[in-house]
Amino acid sequence: MNETDVELLRERGLRVTQGRLAVLDVLGRMPHSDAEAVHRALADAGHGTSVQSVHNVLGDLTGAGVLRRFEPERSPARYERRIDDNHHHAVCSRCGKVEDVDCVVGEAPCLHADAPPGFTVQAADVTFVGLCAECTGTDGSSAVA
Repeated sequence: MNETDVELLRERGLRVTQGRLAVLDVLGRMPHSDAEAVHRALADAGHGTSVQSVHNVLGDLTGAGVLRRFEPERSPARYERRIDDNHHHAVCSRCGKVEDVDCVVGEAPCLHADAPPGFTVQAADVTFVGLCAECTGTDGSSAVA
């Protein structure tokens, strides 16, 4: 049992359950996973749980601020444990791979838009869509001419 996860759940007012700890463990190893991938990983590890239970746990953990939920275009919602910064995501339109992109400003909000009068921007969520290095056959280090 991961004592850090136990403390985190308690700090956020959640009961510590084997299901919640198992989901946190999966997302620690497989960031940016959707509910189906989490369910498959749990099933492969011998956890007898339903997809609906996984959705319920993901919803509880997201609602308590333990997980971050984001929805890439034309993709099911994904979940990750990296929550306390204002990073963004790069999503490959061919294979669906998701990678983190650090905020260039270093703090929220990363972008400043012309918001309506009286509206305070607290965060900006940017998704970069393109092709990953594997899908383009490059290592990502080549310079643009």
